Amino acid sequence: MSVINVTDADGKRIPPLQLVLCYVLLLAVLALTVGPFLWQLSTSLKGPHEDIFSSPPIFLPGEPTLDNYSRVAETIPVWDYAFNSLKVATANVVTNCVGAALAGYALARMRYRGRRAATLAFILAMLVPVEGIIIAQFTTMRDLGLNNTLLGVLLPGSIGAMNVLLMRNAFLNLPHEVEEAAYVDGANVWQRFLRIALPSVKGTLAVVAIFAFMGAWDDFLWPLIVLSDPENFTLTIGLNYLHGTFANDERLVAAGTIIAVLPLIVLFACLQRFFFRGVGEGAVKG
Repeated sequence: MSVINVTDADGKRIPPLQLVLCYVLLLAVLALTVGPFLWQLSTSLKGPHEDIFSSPPIFLPGEPTLDNYSRVAETIPVWDYAFNSLKVATANVVTNCVGAALAGYALARMRYRGRRAATLAFILAMLVPVEGIIIAQFTTMRDLGLNNTLLGVLLPGSIGAMNVLLMRNAFLNLPHEVEEAAYVDGANVWQRFLRIALPSVKGTLAVVAIFAFMGAWDDFLWPLIVLSDPENFTLTIGLNYLHGTFANDERLVAAGTIIAVLPLIVLFACLQRFFFRGVGEGAVKG
């Protein structure tokens, strides 16, 4: 009877007890992270006659149904709210990717007076809590006449300080020799940025896109403050009405939650290969 040997990255054999402990920890983390989502999915598929508060709890629905999702659409204009969220999130991805890439390249590759001070300003901006500046943001949007508009929801988060620093670090890891060769060949700064630097940091750009989409899609506090017209409500605000009106029907709440989470899963599934590439960004393939 042959024994399967499991080795680590250095080729050393992993003891069986250590391997079992690793798998137990991984399963525990998986249960804590994925478990609540699977429970919500199960609740959203349960029929009206199933007890969702039974003890011990029953995980799999006995009468799977999609009626809860159609009831959500009948209760609130969920697809209109989702479309509003999609518009804000898509615009947020574009502004963050473009703005963070430009700012990150300027901080990492260009030489000018005040560059370190600008980098420090972005670092300090990450330390300021959103709640501390939200009143200033609201008065600014009011003075600009952008209250109760999707543009007012978009502007405060159009370029995130963390995204700028992510792009800066990615550009810093690029070898200077490549750009120097392009400079000798007569390439200007825009050509070096668009044709050399930007294609080399696609992984980090995907990370920025995912973070920007998630931040805009899941944002609740700022849209709640700046929006008052139900026609402009984003999905998170609309689902809040579902909670308040049907607090006793957890099936509808669970169905609405799944509708809100599904686009994030699709986005990550499409960009995951670029996302994990962003960990080792900066390497140039020869």
